[in-house]
Amino acid sequence: MNTILELKNINKFFLHSQALNNVNLSMEEGECLGIVGHNGAGKSTLVNIVTGTFGQTSGDFYLDGVAQDASYDVLAANRKGIRVVFQELSLCPNLTVIENMRIFHPSLKGWGWRQRAEKTIMETLDEIFPDHGIKPNAVVEDYSLGDKQIVEIAKAFTVVDNPLRLIILDEPTSALDHHRSEQLTRFLKTLPAKKISCIYISHLLDEVVACTSRIAVMKDGVHVAGLATVDATRQKIIELMGEARPKMVKDGSNGSDGEGHATGVTGASFEKVPLVIEVKNPSEEKRISVHEGEVIGLTGLAGHGQTKLLIELFDYKKNKDYKIRGPVTFIPGDRQNDGVFSQWSITKNTTLQVYKEMKGAFLINPKKEDIVADNWRKTIDIKTDSLKTNILSLSGGNQQKVLFARCLESASPIVLMDDPTRGVDVGTKEEIYKLIIEEKRKGRSFVWYTTEMEELRYCDSIYVFKAGKILAKLAGDKVTEQEILKASF
Repeated sequence: MNTILELKNINKFFLHSQALNNVNLSMEEGECLGIVGHNGAGKSTLVNIVTGTFGQTSGDFYLDGVAQDASYDVLAANRKGIRVVFQELSLCPNLTVIENMRIFHPSLKGWGWRQRAEKTIMETLDEIFPDHGIKPNAVVEDYSLGDKQIVEIAKAFTVVDNPLRLIILDEPTSALDHHRSEQLTRFLKTLPAKKISCIYISHLLDEVVACTSRIAVMKDGVHVAGLATVDATRQKIIELMGEARPKMVKDGSNGSDGEGHATGVTGASFEKVPLVIEVKNPSEEKRISVHEGEVIGLTGLAGHGQTKLLIELFDYKKNKDYKIRGPVTFIPGDRQNDGVFSQWSITKNTTLQVYKEMKGAFLINPKKEDIVADNWRKTIDIKTDSLKTNILSLSGGNQQKVLFARCLESASPIVLMDDPTRGVDVGTKEEIYKLIIEEKRKGRSFVWYTTEMEELRYCDSIYVFKAGKILAKLAGDKVTEQEILKASF
C-alpha cells in the first residue's frame, strides 16, 4: 500500500505553550485511522497542520513522499484532495444547501451550476444517510443541529473536480443520534475499496473501534501509543490516554454499582417528591413531569422536538403548557451560536450567571470572579494557561466544560441540558456524571437531552420523541436500546 501522509518529529508552539511534541505519524492509502485523547491532547492542532490552516514550528510533513514547504496552505490541501469536517459547523446558515455547495466548490459556476450542485450533494446524502429528508433549496438555518451536521459531512465527501484522497472527521457524530451515527459508520467501511483514507477523531471510543483499523493515542501533545483496533478495548484505550475512570459515589440512586460501572436506570419512585415541572392542563398528549432531585432523559431520533422542548422550558415564565418552579439554567447544544460569548475571557464566560454574587460595593469584584473560575478549572480540568485568555482559545471540549461550570455555579434548581457532553473527553464525562449525581442529591433537577445511549443510564426515567411528540415514557428495565429504537421508528 502507498503511504499518503507522514509526519516526522512535528513540534508546534503557540508563544510559550507547546501544543505538539515530536509527533510521528503515518497513514496508508485506504486506511481509517482513529485518533483519541483528552481535550487539549493536541488532536485539533495536528488536524490544522495536515489541512494547512497553519504550519508546524519544526519537523517534516510529507504527502505522497513529497516534503511540504511553507507554501502549503488550505488551498493546497484542497487541491491534494484533503478535506476536514470540524466539530464546529462551517455552513453559511443564511444560504441554501446547494448555495453552500457553491461556496465549498468554486468550480461550480456557469450555466446550470445549481442543477450540478443539487445532483452532487443529494447523491452523496442519499449514499451516506438514506432517508435524510434534506431539501436542496432549503435554507440551512431552518434545520436542526443534527441535520446541519449531516449536510456538513455529506458536503465534505462531494467530488466536483479534485479527487478526494483523505477525509478528516473531527467528532463527526457529536450532534447525531444513534441511527445517523450507525449510517455514517457503515459508509466509512466502504472507503478502503474506494482508496479513500480517513482520520476519525472522537471521544466516543466504541465508534472509533467500530470504524477504524488502527488507533493513535495522544496525550498532552505527545503521540503516546499506537495499536491495531483488533487489539483495542475501551479500558485499554482509556488507560493509554491517562484518563483513569473515577469512582462514582456509592449510592444506589446514581445508576452505578458503587465501583464506577453504570448498571442502568434505577426507576426510583418520586411519587411523594414535589414536582418542579408539571403539566398545566392534562390532556391525552403525553407531557413530561419532573420531580425535585430527578434526572429526566429525552431521547429518540435527533431533531424530533427534544431541543424545542428544552427551549420552551427555558422560557419558564411564559410557558403555556407547563407550570415550572423556576428559575432554570440551560446548557445549549450549539455552543458557538447559543453558548459562548466569543469576545469575553474564560473567567467572564464562567461567572456570567452569578454577576450579582460577584459584586463588591458597586462594581464587579475581579478577585471573586477569579476564585469561582479557578475553582471550576480545577474541578473539571479546564486546560488553559490563563483564565484571562479569550474563550475561543480553548478547544471545543474545554469550551463545553465552561458552559457546564457556568450553569452549575448558578443557584437555579432546574438544569436543562442539550447534549452537554458533546465533544468532551471520556475522563471529563465521568466527572460531569459525578457532578450531576451530587447535584441531584442536593435536590437539583435535570432535564437532559442526549444522543448517547450510554448516558441514559444516569436518568431516572426517559421520554422518547418522534415528529415533535412524546411517544413513550420508559423507566427501570424498560430503558434498553431495543425499546428506545422500537419507540423511535
